[in-house]
Amino acid sequence: MSVTVAIIGGGPAGLMAAEALARRGIAVDLYDSMPSLGRKFLMAGKSGLNLTHAEPVDRFLSRFGTARPYLENAIEHFPPNAVREWALALGTKTFVGTSGHVFPKSMKAAPLLRAWIRELRARGVSVHVRHEWVGWDDVGGLAFATPEGKKNVKADATILALGGASWPQLGSDASWVPYMKKAGIAVQPFEPANCGFNITWSDHFKERFAGEPLKAVALTTDDVRLNGECVVTEYGIEGSGVYQHARALREAIEEKGEAVLRLDLMPDVSLDKVITRLSKPRGSKSFSNHLKKTVFLSGVKANLLRECAPDRLDDVERLAEAIKSLPIKLTGARPIEEAISSAGGVAFEALDEGFMLTSKPGTFCTGEMLNWEAPTGGYLLNACMALGRSCGVAADSYLKSR
Repeated sequence: MSVTVAIIGGGPAGLMAAEALARRGIAVDLYDSMPSLGRKFLMAGKSGLNLTHAEPVDRFLSRFGTARPYLENAIEHFPPNAVREWALALGTKTFVGTSGHVFPKSMKAAPLLRAWIRELRARGVSVHVRHEWVGWDDVGGLAFATPEGKKNVKADATILALGGASWPQLGSDASWVPYMKKAGIAVQPFEPANCGFNITWSDHFKERFAGEPLKAVALTTDDVRLNGECVVTEYGIEGSGVYQHARALREAIEEKGEAVLRLDLMPDVSLDKVITRLSKPRGSKSFSNHLKKTVFLSGVKANLLRECAPDRLDDVERLAEAIKSLPIKLTGARPIEEAISSAGGVAFEALDEGFMLTSKPGTFCTGEMLNWEAPTGGYLLNACMALGRSCGVAADSYLKSR
């Protein structure tokens, strides 16, 4: 007897779940609320499509913090090297950048997405766009709102891959949360994950330096120091270096109402050497020129010192300490709609080891709708695909066990 699995959500997790099932000969109906599939995947391609991160699996797994035990098995079965092999099988060659980020050689997402969807269709996956999931009907079937009206669907198993709460304009709007809560399923509140933060800049600094990058800096929160870069914005600060600390910063703000991010403006020079350089006679040079001539700081970095440590500028040792550990006070995270990804979602405690809802046998949850987070750098996308694959395999096992 033939069986059908309904997958709701056409992002990386849903697409990978569909692939895993189709490869096992299972009929798949793939639903998405948007007019086309993979819209966030395409958006990620605007910055080159960071598919994964080339590093040992154990180090890769360490990026997922407290969620690691729940994601470990899925990622070990679809680690970074497997992602690259998968992309190559679809005609996309990849390369490893200087910091370990893995990109398509074309630096584009569209060719890979087109090949992926073409492969799924060739394997018999039926795609239904403009189908917004609106919960379960009175007999436990799936309910959809479509341009033609309400539609009810019965499937032998269901995989929910509905996304988190960031980028709502691309379909990840967390509109599914009320339906899950109505069914008694635990959902942790969504929060911005890889996000910018608010800082109360002076009007002068904001007007002159909003949009300026801070390159070659080290950022420290809670004694965790990481090299990176970030960007001054009109509202505060954002960028990959900040995103690496987002969880700790967010938690500090929740606990204390503010957080302190420390910037080392000269990460490759020791404090003693900075003091020695600054101690050179200033003569008639202005502060700005002295800073530029001795420690090569100018522009946004020099003015950041004026902005955040105005009382340290006339004391060499205190100025050097500010250069090496400049405290910047953050007052809040930016709205979740602006975040690259979100934290929160379906609690792992509501799922079994195969990501099936214990209260709804045959219904699985995957991808960013689960309660986990990770930094940018290929970790999110790799994990979403690994989770989708794992759910597809688990759904196949469930159907065979009935």
